[in-house]
Amino acid sequence: MSNTDPFMAIADPNRRLILEDLRRGSKTVNEISQALPISRPAVSQHLKALLDSGLVDVRAEGTRRIYFLRPGGFDRMSLWLDQFWS
Repeated sequence: MSNTDPFMAIADPNRRLILEDLRRGSKTVNEISQALPISRPAVSQHLKALLDSGLVDVRAEGTRRIYFLRPGGFDRMSLWLDQFWS
């Protein structure tokens, strides 16, 4: 279950960049960090916040951890935002 408010999770511009990158497909921490101007440990911290908010999920493939957008992870935010368009 998610612990972090997804709106708080996406407030950080680096996390939004990570989400945009993962929208194109699943990636490892190393692959994600190559596209960002921050360190690999910082990317890991941002991924933890995204995991805790329920926006991202991870699976193990051997020794690698593959991150991907969680299906339905944006549903809570979408429902909340949709009330302003109804």
